[in-house]
Amino acid sequence: MGPASASRPFSNTLNPQTRLALERGIDLKNLPHHIALIMDGNGRWAQERGLPRVAGHKAGVDALRETITTCVRLGIEYLSAYAFSTENWGRPQEEVDYLMHLFAKTLIAELPLFKQENVRIAFLGDIEALPQKTRDIFHKGLSETSSHTGMVLALAVNYGARAEIARAARLIAQATADKKIRTDEIDAHLFSHYLYTAGMPDPELLIRTSGEMRLSNFLLFQLAYAELFLCDTYWPDFSCETLLDAIFSFQGRHRRFGKIEEGVHEC
Repeated sequence: MGPASASRPFSNTLNPQTRLALERGIDLKNLPHHIALIMDGNGRWAQERGLPRVAGHKAGVDALRETITTCVRLGIEYLSAYAFSTENWGRPQEEVDYLMHLFAKTLIAELPLFKQENVRIAFLGDIEALPQKTRDIFHKGLSETSSHTGMVLALAVNYGARAEIARAARLIAQATADKKIRTDEIDAHLFSHYLYTAGMPDPELLIRTSGEMRLSNFLLFQLAYAELFLCDTYWPDFSCETLLDAIFSFQGRHRRFGKIEEGVHEC
């Protein structure tokens, strides 16, 4: 049983998001436990409107807030969002500086919402390499939500999946050298405990916006069997309705994990 199941304050209330989900034919008993987001298209959304790229990032915060609220209302247990990759440091310095400021400002502004909704914050990636102010506010968010038992919101900041896997390999190598584990104990299950997502189930549904069709170095190990939902919508235009479309699509998939369904014969 995941953390959200112990404290779903809306499970007995027909809130607007739940009502809309039922109207769209979504089975509330068959929701993905963990949804991962690649929030793409902020800059293009702004440029097509003649706005600076940073305006797209600001609008993207509003879309993420609505997505978080919808996931909490539905009872999703884990939501992972790709906010800033290790490759994003290569963007113009002005944009990077703005994003660091936006991260800190947004987290402070949203803390009351996270407390109200019993959301626990987690971070994926090396946040110790972030600017001091941003890092301090991130640690504040971790501390002030650590006792929450609702949905886990995992924000991937300064994250890259290849770096994560290399880090896990180093940690395992050191643990082996220290004789804390034996080489014959190393398998996928043990490996997963050395990833940033340790203790979290793998995402069952990955949503990527803006029409791109790649993983972009996001959760490469964890997404091995995730269902993909790719849409042309730019992230700032992502809405509750788009999220429900993704969940409805997910519920129509047959997840065989490489096996053959009983009674089905393949050539």
